[in-house]
Amino acid sequence: MTFEDAKWYVVHTYSGYENKVASNIEKVVENHKMHDQILDVKVPTELVTEIKDDKKREIERKIFPGYVLVKLAVYYDEKFGGLKMTDEAWYIVRNTRGVTGFVGPESKPVPLTEKEVLALGVEKRTVEVNYNVGDLVTVIGGPFDGFSGTVDNIDADNNVVKVIISMLGRETPLELPLDQVELPE
Repeated sequence: MTFEDAKWYVVHTYSGYENKVASNIEKVVENHKMHDQILDVKVPTELVTEIKDDKKREIERKIFPGYVLVKLAVYYDEKFGGLKMTDEAWYIVRNTRGVTGFVGPESKPVPLTEKEVLALGVEKRTVEVNYNVGDLVTVIGGPFDGFSGTVDNIDADNNVVKVIISMLGRETPLELPLDQVELPE
């Protein structure tokens, strides 16, 4: 069996058991040497500044209490007519203590779409660029397709570039995805 790809799945857990479930899945993966089938386990969190009794402190808060994200290798199954995880990976995740099931209709696992994965910030997509601040670039795609401008700022962490274009005789700043501008040929 050859794996075609990997997809993120959402697993429902008892509230408060998210970290325990994640560590239990990671232990089983280690013990059964299933790194090729269960690739990653995440509990989505965010840093929040809390002010209590006039004291500021940063705490890590779960974004989706009661849920854990699991990245599983998938293969094409002709009978199923699509991509599917192995029965062994399904069994291990489903039978981990604290897991109540996969998220999907009738508890049938449904993978997250690429758009959902990016929106959740589970995986960061890095875009390598060949332009620098001050370079003349051309916008490719979007409503400003074909416009030329000067790179003012590159924010690689947020995959955003700020370009100053001349529109109607005025300098106009645009914030665009890094992959929506290129050096002219």
